[in-house]
Amino acid sequence: MSAWMGSWRREWARLRASPLDLLLISLFPLALGLLMLWSFAAGQATRLPIAVLDQDHSGLSRQLQRMLDAAPGLRLAEPASDEAQARAALRAGRVYALLVIPQGMARELKSGRAAQLSLVHNAQFSTHSGLIQKDVRNVVGTLSAGIEILAREKRGQPALAAAGGFEPLRAGLGSAYNPGLNYQQFLATALMPALLHLLAMVAGAWSVGRELREATVSAWLAQTRGQAWPALLGKLAPAWLLLLAVDLLILLALAHQGLLHQGPALLALHGLMLALYLALGAAAALLARSLRLALSAAGFITAPAFAFSGIGFPLMAMPEGARLWAEALPLTWVMQAQVGLLQQGWPATRALPLMSLLAAASLALLALGAWRLPAAAADPRAWGRR
Repeated sequence: MSAWMGSWRREWARLRASPLDLLLISLFPLALGLLMLWSFAAGQATRLPIAVLDQDHSGLSRQLQRMLDAAPGLRLAEPASDEAQARAALRAGRVYALLVIPQGMARELKSGRAAQLSLVHNAQFSTHSGLIQKDVRNVVGTLSAGIEILAREKRGQPALAAAGGFEPLRAGLGSAYNPGLNYQQFLATALMPALLHLLAMVAGAWSVGRELREATVSAWLAQTRGQAWPALLGKLAPAWLLLLAVDLLILLALAHQGLLHQGPALLALHGLMLALYLALGAAAALLARSLRLALSAAGFITAPAFAFSGIGFPLMAMPEGARLWAEALPLTWVMQAQVGLLQQGWPATRALPLMSLLAAASLALLALGAWRLPAAAADPRAWGRR
């Protein structure tokens, strides 16, 4: 039996003996990935509940409410008889925003004076808040334009001239990427590699650190006839294959929905990312000679990595220190390449430099681990440490 195969069989035997470990790198991430795809299956948030406090009770205020309820992103959830009731609904989470129509709005507009509506929204939910503001602004703008055009027509201006004169300068807004604002394509696909990279580093730290904790590291190395490289490769290969298989199934689910572009390139990118984080976890365990410290390092590096990836908050808006930390994390660059491949139409060749760097970093971390493994196997002080 080759040294690599001996380590491979040893790790598979350990995984079969610990079904929970096996589930954590197979069915558990697969179930989470499918759950994320299902959670964002609608693609875009619609019918978000808002409350309207109508203090005007005019035909115009009722028309505004009908237009708001007809907007695809809004739903008038409950009538509000007073401001206290409306704010209570907002605090309780039954609605995400409150639109106040002031008393005398219709009278002010008929007199040719401007009226002011007040929108109070729950900014803790930034996505909900942004979508509601956009739809309310569109509805109010449409109604306002209609009122102004009608007033110009009553003053004798032709309808076409009234419409053109009201808005002489227009901005044509178009989305270059993800024009449908599909959250499944944008967010669900970004959360999956974020989950997988966390599990990969934890799996690398656990598989090697467990040998230290159980004082079997010398037996493990002896089983591979003292060859550190095959020992590490065989030890990490089962977790890499299982996590990559999970990633492949998720990508196939995306392809089935027509949301996948450059699938082979994306799978290769994720495979190299998994290899890097598995090697990083193993190297952390061998350098610290402690499973506890290695798992702590995995949590410190991977748990907040998605927040620094530039997906949820722009990198350019971060403070200098936060941006430098973000750019030091491989996940940040993987996310940028994934967005390019999935949504910006990158050719696969454009991701090759990053893939080369990921492969080189993986080999460097494996070399570091292979260098430290014989020392840990020969030092009884490193055995049994948690």
